[in-house]
Amino acid sequence: MLRLLTTTLLTALLASPLPAAMAAPSGDAALPTLGDSGAGVSRDEAYRLGRAWLRQFRAQTRTWQDPITRTYVASLVARLLPYSHVGNLDWTVTLVDSRLLNAFAVPGGVIGVNQGLFAFADSEDAFASVLAHELGHLGQDHFARRKARAEETQLPTLAAMLAGMVLAAGGAGNAGMAAMAGSQAAFIQDQLAYSRRFEQEADRVGLQAMADAGFDPQAMPAMFRAMQRLTSLQGGNPPEFLLTHPVTQSRISDTQARADQLPSPPATDDDPRYAMIRARALLALYADDPGQAMARLREGKAPPDAQRYLKALTEAADHRTTQALRQLDSLAEQWPDLALIPATAAEVALAAGDLAAAASRADRLLQLMPDYYPAQLVKARIQLQDDPAAAFERLRDMSRQYPETPRVFDLLAAAAGRSGHSLWGMLARAEELQLTGHIDRAIKQLDIAEEDARRAGDFAMAGRFKARRRDYLDYRNTLQQF
Repeated sequence: MLRLLTTTLLTALLASPLPAAMAAPSGDAALPTLGDSGAGVSRDEAYRLGRAWLRQFRAQTRTWQDPITRTYVASLVARLLPYSHVGNLDWTVTLVDSRLLNAFAVPGGVIGVNQGLFAFADSEDAFASVLAHELGHLGQDHFARRKARAEETQLPTLAAMLAGMVLAAGGAGNAGMAAMAGSQAAFIQDQLAYSRRFEQEADRVGLQAMADAGFDPQAMPAMFRAMQRLTSLQGGNPPEFLLTHPVTQSRISDTQARADQLPSPPATDDDPRYAMIRARALLALYADDPGQAMARLREGKAPPDAQRYLKALTEAADHRTTQALRQLDSLAEQWPDLALIPATAAEVALAAGDLAAAASRADRLLQLMPDYYPAQLVKARIQLQDDPAAAFERLRDMSRQYPETPRVFDLLAAAAGRSGHSLWGMLARAEELQLTGHIDRAIKQLDIAEEDARRAGDFAMAGRFKARRRDYLDYRNTLQQF
């Protein structure tokens, strides 16, 4: 019971923050009007804490490096954001290599999704309902309001709470909960009450955002019921998401009543997009047993073309490249608007070592979608092998587009080293280190780089290294709070 209470307290304080001042959605007098500065959390402070948290999180958990899935999740977030009352949010998505059913949001717009959520949510609407709920927390500024309440009741420090969430969000279980444990029962009960209210507010904002964005709001109460059933099947041991987002019958009833007042979109043709993304997650979870991945996909009544897509992924993993590409090309003809299919084919060709075929496929996709990250990444990886100078130029551009993506800087460091840009390589490696939470190593890297730059007479780069070192020291000061 203590684990449930302390985890609930964790979420009430941190799991759903945003420093944007927003008015309550029209037509719902139960939601508060925000906008005063009483909570004392600035946008800059929330951004700084959130990005520091993300670096610490990457250092202690395994992220899922899947550019196609990450791009898809980002597209859903972008679709919901205009209706979530979050303001001008500088947000980023991270995927977690974990079978736990979980998703989270932390200060500064860091939105995380576990592989396990894909396994559980068998439709795009169901998956979007979780994202909408998290964005609802952000839109209601729960972080700032929770922080103000924490100061009133003398809760543990914000940094300690964030440190606990690093563990909890990554599935460290009791270690994360221990970091959150309060010392007084009344103290915990006070936070639990706030958590329940915040959950209800996030549900209401999320439901409206779903309807406005064209998703079916009925998916949210349906998801809650499915989670309750899962809890009963597990002998009362709730999934990770319910530990931080407790569901009661009254909450389900309230959500259902509100969903009934909102329009559901008309039924459409079976678009296999979400099911294909789900197939990627299931195959990652059941890499040693692809048959189990297919069984799970079929249980969710995935469209036949999504099952064909999973079959192609399985064939590629089994080194049957020709069959996989034939299957993917056939699917691409049927679904010409789904960029993920030709992007997958390019990845398959690259993994098989056919650089020419991979480059041709990536180039065709980039002609239509120049900023499509999965295709950009495939092209950069190909150029890294056959034209490092071109890879260096491409990856420098990508580093400006994706400044929070460690993989880009890892590749940029390699491209710089292979193309004679050693100082840029050292800078890129330092950036990759600080993005993954290895801040002391990053600072040492910059110290060496600055010395090398001065010896070479490149004072412009030396100045760049010195400026970034100051930034890194600021990052370290924030990280040390955890």
